[in-house]
Amino acid sequence: LIVSCPESVQLSVSEGLSVAVVQEKELLCKEFLSRPKQLLIDGKWVNSVSGKTFETLNPATEEVLCRVAEGGKEDVDKAVKAARRAFETGPWRKMSTAERARIMLRLADLIEKHADELAQIETLDNGKPINESRYVDVPQTVETFRYYAGWATKLEGETINANTNFFTDTLREPVGVVGQIIPWNFPMLMLAWKWGPALAAGNCVVLKPAEQTPLSALRIGELALEAGFPDGVINIITGFGADSAGEAISHHMDIDKVAFTGEDKTGKLIVQASTSNLKRVSLELGGKAPNIVFADADIDAAVKGAITGIFFNQGQVCCAGSRLFLEKNIHDEFMTKLTERIGKMRQGEGMDEKTHIGPQVSKEQQERILNYIGIAKGEGAKLACGGEAPAEMKKGYFVKPTVFTGVNNDMRIAQEEVFGPVLAVIPFGTMDEVAEQANKTTFGLSGAVWTRDVKKAHKFASHIKAGTIWVNCYNVFDPAVPFGGYKMSGYGRELGKHSIELYTNIKSVWVNMMD
Repeated sequence: LIVSCPESVQLSVSEGLSVAVVQEKELLCKEFLSRPKQLLIDGKWVNSVSGKTFETLNPATEEVLCRVAEGGKEDVDKAVKAARRAFETGPWRKMSTAERARIMLRLADLIEKHADELAQIETLDNGKPINESRYVDVPQTVETFRYYAGWATKLEGETINANTNFFTDTLREPVGVVGQIIPWNFPMLMLAWKWGPALAAGNCVVLKPAEQTPLSALRIGELALEAGFPDGVINIITGFGADSAGEAISHHMDIDKVAFTGEDKTGKLIVQASTSNLKRVSLELGGKAPNIVFADADIDAAVKGAITGIFFNQGQVCCAGSRLFLEKNIHDEFMTKLTERIGKMRQGEGMDEKTHIGPQVSKEQQERILNYIGIAKGEGAKLACGGEAPAEMKKGYFVKPTVFTGVNNDMRIAQEEVFGPVLAVIPFGTMDEVAEQANKTTFGLSGAVWTRDVKKAHKFASHIKAGTIWVNCYNVFDPAVPFGGYKMSGYGRELGKHSIELYTNIKSVWVNMMD
């Protein structure tokens, strides 16, 4: 699956799916929005112990979509106990791996069957353009579940001929009860990235969606019950992070592993909390990706790639190409073409099929981005376009696509994760110079190189300290290819066979063969 340039609805998608323009004539999720939004614990939908609820808003209109149960520490404890019972005495671990795979495949089929409804839910709750939800988020969610359903039947141990007096082999076993905390930028897809390997390996999960975007997780939870997951295997606790459900998951003594995607500051707190029982932790955190364009690159392709790299999903992407390094002798040509294309991008409500860039997810996020724009101006960066909330948008959390030139790599705008549609353009003169600047950051999640010189491409791919390097492309993903970071971007790998390691233990067995 390929995430293509968001300025166009012509997104490249998995084979067999149409790329026709979405026609939103009917609100398919209306009935779902009207139902109570409860917690999923032990196969049942229940109210929170406190009885509290919270609002989830449409970030394009600021209207309340519905109210959602606010889970807390007691609810997390109930969910963990349900997951523990399901893991220790339920059928999930004991059933054949082929049956486990079939249940996961049924879930994938149901998500695909309800693709248009789920796309609408994701767009209404997150704000992203409907074409991105329908042709990127939903298909990748489906393919991720199908990929990991395949892994359920392929988890193997090995025999080791270490000593002829003993027969030695290894068993690959599920970790147990897994707490999973996902972000608001790709709610549905992050759920699949977390559930896929965990469930394939035979674990039971307690998921906390982001409080800003809880709805797609709840709808997929309904579909999971329909698919036939046994009671307690999947539990969903909606609520808040600090001093609430998220913190309770991090500290819980009967959770064997926590998987987290989000901000690095929160990741540090989760690691600290994990010391209570030394639970396993995997972290996919922030980034400040270098997107490097050499003079010998295909300039038009690199311009499109730069737009994809920073403005896809309103810039709310951990691997966003937020630092654009341009070789000096192509700087002016590149900037002319870049700003011209940006000027043609249409900003508006995500449900409008003509929208290229939607609102930020929340008022808090909008204010954070506008504050960073002010910081960049104060540091002396030059505004090439954008730099404000669009005046014509009377409601909603919009920020115009923004580009700064004249940026120094030491500026805050070049070092700190803005997590919005803000691009810092940095000129460079030599290969050694740009290699040093590219790595001069606390993050190391991703990077990109644009050049026709294959030697140069391979050299830079090896020198950039990041978990993913794209060459002459940007934002290309597949469930089979691992994704994760270096340095402050976290540890552990999502996707591919490598994520199975996060959710399994290796047990060595020695059998005495001596007389």
